[in-house]
Amino acid sequence: MSDNGRGAEPAGHIPEAGDRWLLVAVAGMLAFVAMLDMNIVNIALAAISDSLDVSAATAQWAVLAYQLPVVALLLPVGRWLDGVGHRAALLVAAGGFTLCSALAAAAPWVAWLIAARLAQGVFGAVLFVLMPVLAIRSVRPEARGRAMSVPATLGPLGAVTGPAVGGLLLDHLGWRAVFLVKIPVCLLALVVAWRAMPKDGRLRSLDGRALVDTALVASGVTVLLVSLTLAYDAPVWLLLALAAVPPLWWWLRGPSGRPVTGALRASGAYPAHGAVLGLAAGFAAMHYVAALHLQRDTGFTATATGLTLLAFPLGMGLAGPVGGRLADRYGARPVAVAGAALTAVGLLLLVPLDDGWSLPDIAWRLALAGLGMGLNGGPTQALVMGSAPRERTATVASTLQLARSLGFTLGPALATAAWGLAAPDGGVTAGLALAAVAACAAVPLISLRGRTATPLPDDKTDAASAARP
Repeated sequence: MSDNGRGAEPAGHIPEAGDRWLLVAVAGMLAFVAMLDMNIVNIALAAISDSLDVSAATAQWAVLAYQLPVVALLLPVGRWLDGVGHRAALLVAAGGFTLCSALAAAAPWVAWLIAARLAQGVFGAVLFVLMPVLAIRSVRPEARGRAMSVPATLGPLGAVTGPAVGGLLLDHLGWRAVFLVKIPVCLLALVVAWRAMPKDGRLRSLDGRALVDTALVASGVTVLLVSLTLAYDAPVWLLLALAAVPPLWWWLRGPSGRPVTGALRASGAYPAHGAVLGLAAGFAAMHYVAALHLQRDTGFTATATGLTLLAFPLGMGLAGPVGGRLADRYGARPVAVAGAALTAVGLLLLVPLDDGWSLPDIAWRLALAGLGMGLNGGPTQALVMGSAPRERTATVASTLQLARSLGFTLGPALATAAWGLAAPDGGVTAGLALAAVAACAAVPLISLRGRTATPLPDDKTDAASAARP
């Protein structure tokens, strides 16, 4: 028997009093700006370097200082969010994200800018985990596909449109506008969340053990990300990833890691996580290879290349809402499988890419792959989040976001390695073939129904397991 009284609700619980589509819209808006920030600053690095009188390598930290904490803190943030009020966490994270955007725009020197971006990355990690949790808990189960398709579509769209939006702002308003553009959206999301989101608990600070566990997982993930990033230019840097194994293994075997693996076993979500990683890696590898080939080997202008590559997000944006509706009507798994298969077909059709192809030849294949990603995103998130133990939804959301983030980083690194190992005239084919293989591997993975186990029900279980010798 469970007590349904208001005082018995766990932290992070949102009472189910009907669908709250305004909160789903908040999840979409914040997913868009959080992902937009992953790429929008890249276009302004030269201007930042000149304005603040620093080297290009130092200016690059305006990007890395945000990206590293976002990904490195996902797992600790997920564990923390499962024990606190989501309304309070969202208001603090969105408010902090907005404030840091303003501080970055006002930076008089580079140390100020990097510090603001580091803090923004911490708040961004909270937003990344909260968005799918907020979306799925704001609607009834029969509307989960539509709800999850909102952040699942708008988030990636923010990432791929970042350079285009950043370029327009840079040309007309200067580099500081790149940081300011997100503030109106964040303020609107804050107002809506303040008025529409029910109170559900307070925040709590991390204890000493949690801080140690956070340091372990953050250091391991950071080393892994750095090795993958450096591998773009020299694949030998992939060996550095081995240094990430000890801290991550220690964390997984500890009292904070066991609830994470327990939640994944309970939801049977391991195969779906592999599919998410594969599709993200396939997309990122394709985007990297195609952009490099079009500009370097065929002589197309940056504008023509950018417009051609926009066929992918266009297809994704069109198919995202459709995928959500189909998932609610026919079930999330078949729609997710169909989307993954369509993405794989689109990427397979790109493998023979050569200098004789016209831009429309490339664009329709990209659009086909984008349609598949749009169909897949929301249903896959609904499938994983819907099967997660309710008291572990933020934990599962963090692992899902980590799988996607690692895929986005791993794809270009592996494509670069494949390009380097191939024959001089076969690098493009090798890179695109790797992207297609990654997407193809996602199809059987998302088709699998993972084995489920009894979940770890509450923090008392975690404490008991931690107390064992």
